[in-house]
Amino acid sequence: MRKLFLLGFIVAGLILGTDANGYLKFNVTELDRIEELEYGFSKFSSNSNPLMVGLTLIRGAGAKGAVCLDGTLPGYHLHRGHGSGANSWLIQLEGGGWCDNIRNCVYRKKSRRGSSNYMEKQIQFTGILSNKAQENPDFFNWNRVKLRYCDGGSFSGDSQNQAARLQFRGERIWRAAMDDLKAKGMRNAKQALLSGCSAGGLAVILRCDEFRNLFSGYTKVKCLSDAGLFLDTPDVSGGHTIRNLYNGVVHLQGVKNNLPHMCTNHLNPTSCFFPQNLISQMKTPLFIVNAAYDIWQIQSSIAPPSADPSGYWHECRLNHGRCTPAQIRFLQGFRNQMLRAVRGFSNLRKNGLFINSCFAHCQTERQDTWFADNSPVIHKKAVAIAVGDWYFDRAEVKLIDCPYPCDRSCHNLVFR
Repeated sequence: MRKLFLLGFIVAGLILGTDANGYLKFNVTELDRIEELEYGFSKFSSNSNPLMVGLTLIRGAGAKGAVCLDGTLPGYHLHRGHGSGANSWLIQLEGGGWCDNIRNCVYRKKSRRGSSNYMEKQIQFTGILSNKAQENPDFFNWNRVKLRYCDGGSFSGDSQNQAARLQFRGERIWRAAMDDLKAKGMRNAKQALLSGCSAGGLAVILRCDEFRNLFSGYTKVKCLSDAGLFLDTPDVSGGHTIRNLYNGVVHLQGVKNNLPHMCTNHLNPTSCFFPQNLISQMKTPLFIVNAAYDIWQIQSSIAPPSADPSGYWHECRLNHGRCTPAQIRFLQGFRNQMLRAVRGFSNLRKNGLFINSCFAHCQTERQDTWFADNSPVIHKKAVAIAVGDWYFDRAEVKLIDCPYPCDRSCHNLVFR
């Protein structure tokens, strides 16, 4: 399985090979690196015959003002369920970072993350979106949807900048998509799961209780956030890179009124964009999948170049094998902060947890990390099995890995 998976990256021109420990090594630009982390590498499936699913534009969205950054219609990819899954729905919210100022958003609207004009007409459905039982044992025959991300605000903004011709309509896109899918049968769902990766994983946390309210009390509804546990933590210089980023997103995009009121009643809007201030108060059952050494957070929040002008963290941020003992101790502190952030959340029986000690990001859409012969495991349980056991109430799942470097099952990401 790993050889096939590697081949997909070699063809794509991204992989340099593997290091002495078998970790993936990538040759990508800074922008490509962040983009591919956000997308979970789902474009590069190990499957020799992957399911390709076409893009559907939401035709009624324009009349609701539910448009991408550049004013184009939003869209999604839908593959219909069958058999026992015909009345079950899985909605996957795409990730892809954020834009926090006019310049970044203007740049973004010229890409698939800001305009449906640039979106792929077909994408691969792998991992949790796969239609094969051997790849996705619990959800393969559900109605599976990937909602494309083109607002840059985790489906939460509602504003505009007329001078720059920017539309910040993420929350309207969310509502228009849900209305469209309800009209296509989702309103009658017996089971539903809202999931998402990275910025989409954050959106899951922000929109989860709203999602629950779309259905009758007879529908089983739960949520899954993958790599969405972004921590409000200082960077290596003592600054607040990610807080500054989120502050920009919240204020530029008019996010304030679309944040959970249970949080904004006592905290400022930027604080309520951080999952650690939301997860323990959510009513709907939530499962969190996260790498304890989330590589996006290491590279873009904890040790970004802007916080490391001397380059002391340069090698470590690209390859954990080159971290000094002091840097590893710093990263262990980050893991400890993550565990403290989920302590109250994990005490609630309805919730689930899979925090592995890997240098990774987004593990549910990648086939190799979701469910394969050599997938990452905690106590011999792969992510797919852990999520399935939790969703179907087969077992209580609260899995927290031992600290690095004890886990030999990780698919760690290493960059040049």
